[in-house]
Amino acid sequence: MQKQKGFSLIELLIVVAIILIIAAIAIPNLLRARMAANEASSVSSIRTINTAEVTYQSSYPTTGYAALLALGNTLGAACPNPPTTAQSCLIDPVLANNGQPAGTGKSGYSFAVAVSGAGNVQYDATAVPLVVNQTGNRSFCAVEDAVVRTKADGSAPGAHDVCMGLNPLNQ
Repeated sequence: MQKQKGFSLIELLIVVAIILIIAAIAIPNLLRARMAANEASSVSSIRTINTAEVTYQSSYPTTGYAALLALGNTLGAACPNPPTTAQSCLIDPVLANNGQPAGTGKSGYSFAVAVSGAGNVQYDATAVPLVVNQTGNRSFCAVEDAVVRTKADGSAPGAHDVCMGLNPLNQ
């Protein structure tokens, strides 16, 4: 009888079992890392919106603060020269349109800016996970004081006054 070359069924099953164990350990860590990256990206985008709002308000003092789309420009369109109050081109069009295609979010978060008060003297910028516990765990907001605040449950932070009552990001 000749000795056969190759792997036995038991050896192959052991290798498959080891691969499955490694995957079971690695995949949850990968998903947590992705959510952390999405949250970091959304905080950075909120800070970008804060900077753009200050620039917009100082560039157009009679207009006040602006809604999200007015801070950027329409997807696929060139910036007007000179910029206008409707398209100031202060932020990238993907963020200004809340994703590409428009309205689909950016890095797992949905962004919005609401202006309020006579003469648009207040704004609140919000970032909410598209799917809580999958694309992010926390939601974020900021108002004209430029402090990024967080809501731990991932739900929408609410209007201006509600955002003001939330904890700052690093507390």
